[in-house]
Amino acid sequence: MKKLLKIVGILLVVLVLAAAAAATYVKTALPDVGEAPVLSVERTPERIERGKYLANHVAVCVDCHSTRDWTLFSAPLAAGNFGGGGELFSRDMGFPGVFYARNITPYGIGKWTDGEVFRAITTGTSRDGRALFPIMPYRNYGQLDEEDIYSLIAYVRTLAPVKHDIAAPQYDFPVNILINTMPTKANLTKRPSETDQIAYGRYVATAASCVECHSKREKGEKVAGTEFGGGMEFIMPNGITTSANISPDKVNGIGTWTADAFVQRFKPYADSSYKPYKPAPNEMNTPMPWTMYAGMKESDLRAIFAYLQSVKPQSNKVIKFRPKLASAD
Repeated sequence: MKKLLKIVGILLVVLVLAAAAAATYVKTALPDVGEAPVLSVERTPERIERGKYLANHVAVCVDCHSTRDWTLFSAPLAAGNFGGGGELFSRDMGFPGVFYARNITPYGIGKWTDGEVFRAITTGTSRDGRALFPIMPYRNYGQLDEEDIYSLIAYVRTLAPVKHDIAAPQYDFPVNILINTMPTKANLTKRPSETDQIAYGRYVATAASCVECHSKREKGEKVAGTEFGGGMEFIMPNGITTSANISPDKVNGIGTWTADAFVQRFKPYADSSYKPYKPAPNEMNTPMPWTMYAGMKESDLRAIFAYLQSVKPQSNKVIKFRPKLASAD
């Protein structure tokens, strides 16, 4: 018995030492995505215009890297903090910690090189080598065309400085260790021809990160096998809003929709007469930035629809909104 206990004790020590060594490796040797590239992005009018379109209507970078007015439907951007960061992603929303979107105006990243910005967007590694939590879908951006990333950088460099200091993130255990395993090397691709509608639609949907919200999530991470089936819950002041099933399932998804119906789901928000309204108590609100996506080109929306019709149908039935219960008194 004593010999057995001795062996067990030795094994426990070995396991503890191995775990400590692994944690040390993760904390000190990762993320390992390589150095930031040495580059200087030429700010041509074409790049700035393309970057403006992507940042405001496709990748919607400024949706998170600004301040949204959550008292209004679809939480449009509040005035005075365009690109200034500070949007909160907290434990109450299902995230493993407290995270704030970074200030991407010159006040926030003016000292970053273009290569450092490029690396952050495409790999999730900050200027100082720290890992970024993938609220920013850098794993998707790392699959885009290099030229589109250049365009985003060119546009971001034109933003007016906003003096807004952002608090550091707070990571829960074990994410405070695992965070360093999350950045990945970029796998850049060429933007497909628009004539290949499904391939091009996949590209635009990747840039728009549709799958990130329209899937189930646990502790901030997408649940494999639930892609495009909806189910991500958003805790709102008026209740819980759940992302829609946008797979081609004919019962619970958009399998019976037409391309025209899909486009018209967006375009009313682009009408100059549309004014965001304040939802009544217990009335649904949504984090979906309708007014931003509504500025997407109709051809891009049609391409996204064509791609979504090609993905695996998901039978997930979504209850779109569960209102907050009225108080007992």
